Amino acid sequence: MFDEMDKMHADLVDGVFYQKAIFIYLTNAGAERITDVALDFWRSGKQREDIKLKDIEHALSASVFNNKNSGFWHSSLIDRNLIDYFVPFLPLEYKHLKMCIRVKMQSRGYDIDEDIVSRVAEEMTFFPKEEKIFSDKGCKIVFTKLDYYYDD
Repeated sequence: MFDEMDKMHADLVDGVFYQKAIFIYLTNAGAERITDVALDFWRSGKQREDIKLKDIEHALSASVFNNKNSGFWHSSLIDRNLIDYFVPFLPLEYKHLKMCIRVKMQSRGYDIDEDIVSRVAEEMTFFPKEEKIFSDKGCKIVFTKLDYYYDD
């Protein structure tokens, strides 16, 4: 598993023997394209859950291939179709963020308090600026926010 592939040099993954191995590359390189597709769905009245891999995979592959900062810039992995799947991690909407907060509360052994769930969710920031649809930090700082409400 290679995390933060967008910070690695593109030549790192070229010339590697892939036949009997499974490689998982994680990157933020296609995040903008993923967000564009999610926004297009939302603006056309469709649910985020309706996004299918076929709706985004080709555009995501091209975006990563043509991004000089992706770690896959003009990589032969993409050029020779050696990547089986691009799996997009979709941005979280308000309702998903609340689900995340509940899970974090449970993992700490707290009873679910919907008032606290709502207050923590309201403290988070969302984008685009005008519409405030998606959480700009996902679930990353939920633990920190919960610390404010619970004294251990």
